[in-house]
Amino acid sequence: MALTIAGSDPGGAAGLQADLKTFHAFGVYGASVVTALTAQDTTAVHAILHVDPRFVGAQLDAVLADLPVAAAKTGMFGRAATVEVVSARLAAHPVAHLVVDPVLFATAGQTLTEPAAVDVLRRTLLPLATLVTPNLAEAAALTGRPVHDVAGMRDAARALVDLGVRAALVTGGHLPGAPVDVLCADGALHELGGPRVGERPAHGAGCTLSAAITAGLAMGFTLADAVARAQRYVHRALASAPPIGRGSAPLNHLVTPERGNDECTPHRIAPPSARC
Repeated sequence: MALTIAGSDPGGAAGLQADLKTFHAFGVYGASVVTALTAQDTTAVHAILHVDPRFVGAQLDAVLADLPVAAAKTGMFGRAATVEVVSARLAAHPVAHLVVDPVLFATAGQTLTEPAAVDVLRRTLLPLATLVTPNLAEAAALTGRPVHDVAGMRDAARALVDLGVRAALVTGGHLPGAPVDVLCADGALHELGGPRVGERPAHGAGCTLSAAITAGLAMGFTLADAVARAQRYVHRALASAPPIGRGSAPLNHLVTPERGNDECTPHRIAPPSARC
């Protein structure tokens, strides 16, 4: 089973709703811990109500004491105190795999996490993680480095691994032209390219990608396989995105992921382009 620790999106396109839909698509039982309530739609985040960090901890205690969590992911935290509580709980009750999706900014550009929380996340949560999955802006905020192109993504991925996370996937959906993701894992850099899909900006693609990776890890796949499967799932979900909402397009989480080991062999990840 898989656990998401994230904020709520009432529109269902991002946050824990997208995570749970993705877990379900992969056939993985999903549990959730709510860190924040948002009033948002496909155009903007209009309001945020932060959950008391003590109650976030109580939710985590309940889930971890009772359910066999094979992999967990984090999303929006909002406050430094919430990151501290989650980090302490996961340090005391570690899960086999933790994917950190550092949700710092909304698709429309609003700041979702206070600056103090970024430093706490960097110091306390990343060392517990199997993988961190920032976009360009989030990678820049976490590393203090400019990240505007593939070269910057490589530098950021290396810097994130130096902070203690086992692997880093810097996503390039905001790059001009064809998107490229950069994965730094096991001492090697991989550049994972593909065509741009869809005419509208996507809402919830980062949440969905990290949730799909988490589901793959919960199912027992290697990190390379889980990343490759997740990228193909997101590609299909983008390609069939429903024409709803007035802003960024929600993904189609109903697409069927691949089934079986024969469809997710490691060679789907490009050969290393450099050493980490």
